[in-house]
Amino acid sequence: MTNHSASSTSTAWSGLVPVDDTTLAVTDTGGTGIPVVYLNGQFATQGYWRKTLAELGGGWRHITFDERARGKKSGTSADYSFEAAVRDVDAVLAARGVERALLVGWSYGAVVAAHWAHRNPERTLGAVLVDGAFPHDWLDDAMEVRIRKLFRRMSWFTVPLRITGITPRMSAAQQAESNIELGRLSRASSLGPVLDELTVPVRYVVASGTSLGSKGDEQEEIRASLQATTESNPNIRISAKVASNHGAILNKDFRAIADAVREVAAPAR
Repeated sequence: MTNHSASSTSTAWSGLVPVDDTTLAVTDTGGTGIPVVYLNGQFATQGYWRKTLAELGGGWRHITFDERARGKKSGTSADYSFEAAVRDVDAVLAARGVERALLVGWSYGAVVAAHWAHRNPERTLGAVLVDGAFPHDWLDDAMEVRIRKLFRRMSWFTVPLRITGITPRMSAAQQAESNIELGRLSRASSLGPVLDELTVPVRYVVASGTSLGSKGDEQEEIRASLQATTESNPNIRISAKVASNHGAILNKDFRAIADAVREVAAPAR
């Protein structure tokens, strides 16, 4: 493979990358392969990608990181906005000397990947969006109430788990606001134009069934919105529709994710 890094810095490295008022825990496997940057679920950690990384193996430059207040080492911040998450991608790539990369995002990370690719087409080799970035109006007033209640109810066990890195060091209100912001950004009028204007190869890996907090067929209705996107933009295709649900997809269907990465990377290899 060709080295797509902007510099010769490609040795294996792990450490903290400063950005704004905080630091992010970053792991870079180094090497001369295509840089692949993995963008986590909203409150997940970089460890969720371990099976995908193992399936792809060597020959790729895997870069993972924990978002603000996620994991054990990334610092807390005064800003947990979506725009901060997009800036964090810039900070990680700059710190590791990577000019062009392939993005792989799950859930919230898929929306981050779509926006970053839209803003930086010349720096994006392609994107794999894993059960996220569906342009659908799933947020309304009643859903906002459900979200706030859900995070308040979960705080009895999420707060004690912070020390393990499994849950974020964010308050229930901060987590709810982040999720509500995601709902606004996912509306067809907001996300639709971003996806329609993507000029890089994009492949979706779509889960089945429910996700945290969803009821009945809500999640499948959200996923169905993708059909119009694939019809309007030939750069976007569904690589796989898998049987696992939203929460289990990285653990159970990592092979499908790895296949989508290979598919997107094929023209650059």
